[in-house]
Amino acid sequence: MVYGALDIGGTKIAGALVDPEGRLVARAQRPTPATEPAEALMAAVTAVLDDLSAHPAWDALGCLGIAGAGPVDTAAGTVSPVNIPGWRCFPLVARVAAHPRVPARVAPVLVGDAVAMTAAEHWLGAARGVDNALCMVVSTGVGGGLVLNGRLHTGRSGNAGHIGHIPVDLNGPRCPCGGRGCVERMASGTAIAAHARALGWTPPPGGTATAAAVAAAARAGEGRALAAYERAARALAAGIAATITLVELDLVVIGGGVSQAGDTLFAPLRRLMAEYAALDFARDVPIVPARLALDAGLIGAAAAAHRSAAEAFARSPELNSS
Repeated sequence: MVYGALDIGGTKIAGALVDPEGRLVARAQRPTPATEPAEALMAAVTAVLDDLSAHPAWDALGCLGIAGAGPVDTAAGTVSPVNIPGWRCFPLVARVAAHPRVPARVAPVLVGDAVAMTAAEHWLGAARGVDNALCMVVSTGVGGGLVLNGRLHTGRSGNAGHIGHIPVDLNGPRCPCGGRGCVERMASGTAIAAHARALGWTPPPGGTATAAAVAAAARAGEGRALAAYERAARALAAGIAATITLVELDLVVIGGGVSQAGDTLFAPLRRLMAEYAALDFARDVPIVPARLALDAGLIGAAAAAHRSAAEAFARSPELNSS
């Protein structure tokens, strides 16, 4: 058996077939046409499914998980990603299920992309064996998921742990979600690059203004690039400290493209946590990089789908008696 997975974010739409040990058997990817209409976005998803279903292992497909940029509605099977305006209450689960190569016996399972990353890190990564953890994706957006009392905590609609839309600056910039001063508006890769540009930083000739380019400049000591990462780290520290104070955590894991900046992000973040995590029980919670890097969303989507299928089997007298 293999587990199918889709990971849909503001930058890329990825898909994979994953074996029961969490290893990727096959992988496919398309850029996300984030500013295009709904059907252009769905065409990219279909192309990824076409690629995966051409692999011989597809015939052993046992379940299919979808990690979607949030907010999501797991009960309705719809997505309304803040960073993908063409999809609002888009019936993604139904459209994926309608793909001609998805077997009727396989019911796609939707989770938020950061919840998927959390499932992966708790299964195989940095949060393995940890009872209470916050796992974050810091990339085009900022998302999060929670493990509480050793179990994935998704909430009623599947959006629990959505730390990116905690306000940390009441007079801060307006966020695409409609709020003001959200963590995402100051700490996402897009926000880091935009703030560095606003301070007067420019990428090297022929380069593009990305968070990775800002990180490279910061490592070289460029003051405006350092200031952009300091601002991002401060927003993350405020949101993380609030979450630790609320639910009392043992560990914080950070993944996503921006986390690849390493100490350019983690050093100021850990320093600023001492300023925001003031209460005794909230201090000194370890903050570590994700271990599964950029494939965590795919592995987590597969894990969530497998878990859902196993729970459905356990609940079904007909399946258990067969």
